[in-house]
Amino acid sequence: MFFVLKKRDTLIIISAVMTLLFAAAVYCAFVKPILSKLKYTSKSENKLLIMIYIEEKKLYLFEDDRCIKEFAIASGKDESPSPIGRWEIVEKYEWGEGFGGYWLGLNVVWGKYGIHGTTRENSIGRAVSNGCIRMFNKDIKELYDVVEIGTPVIIINGPFGPFGTGFRELVPGDRGADVRAIQQRLKELGYFKGEDNGIYEDDLKQALYSFQKDNNLKVKYTITYDDYLALGFDAME
Repeated sequence: MFFVLKKRDTLIIISAVMTLLFAAAVYCAFVKPILSKLKYTSKSENKLLIMIYIEEKKLYLFEDDRCIKEFAIASGKDESPSPIGRWEIVEKYEWGEGFGGYWLGLNVVWGKYGIHGTTRENSIGRAVSNGCIRMFNKDIKELYDVVEIGTPVIIINGPFGPFGTGFRELVPGDRGADVRAIQQRLKELGYFKGEDNGIYEDDLKQALYSFQKDNNLKVKYTITYDDYLALGFDAME
C-alpha cells in the first residue's frame, strides 16, 4: 500500500508540474507578447486582454500583465467548435433575453461568433453552443461594462494550436481554425487559390483532390489523418 500511495503521489506531482509548465508556456507564447504590444496595436485605450480556455471552460480577464477576474463559460459542441485563434471585440450590443442582454462580437472570418449571456444558465461549464461563448448573465454584464471595442480575445482549446486537442475529420461545410490552417497550407503549396476563410467549400475540395492525386493519397472529400500528415502537419504542432 505504501508503494502504491507513493507512486500515486508522484503522478499527482508530475501532473501538477506539467499543468504549470503548460500554463507558463501559454502565458509566454500568447499573453505576454500581446500585452506588451497592446498600446501599439489595440484600438482599445485600456490594456485588457481576454483569454478563453475551452478545455477548462474558463474566461480570464487580464489587465497590465495580471489576471484580474475569472469567469465560467459554456463553449461550442464538437460539431460546432468555438473559434480557436486571436481575435478582437468588434461589436458591443445590448441584445435581448436570448443573449442575456449583452453581446460582444468577434472578428472571426468564418462566421458570426461572440461572447454573450444565455437563457440556459445551466449550460455553463459544458460544450453545448453553436460556437459562441456563453456566460452567466451577471458575468457578461460585468465583462461588457469594462471591455471596449478592440479588446484582444485569445481562444485556446488544447495544446495543438488551430487543431485544438487533435486532428478533426473534416467534410465540406465544416468551419474552423483547422479548416483555415489547411487552406493556408494548400495555398503555400500552390494548390488552393481561394480565400482562407476557414470554411470548407468547393474550392478547397478541388485543391484537396489535386493534392491527394499528386501525393498518391486516396482521393476523397473527407480530410483524414493521412491527409494531415501529407500536408506536413504533426500531431505535436
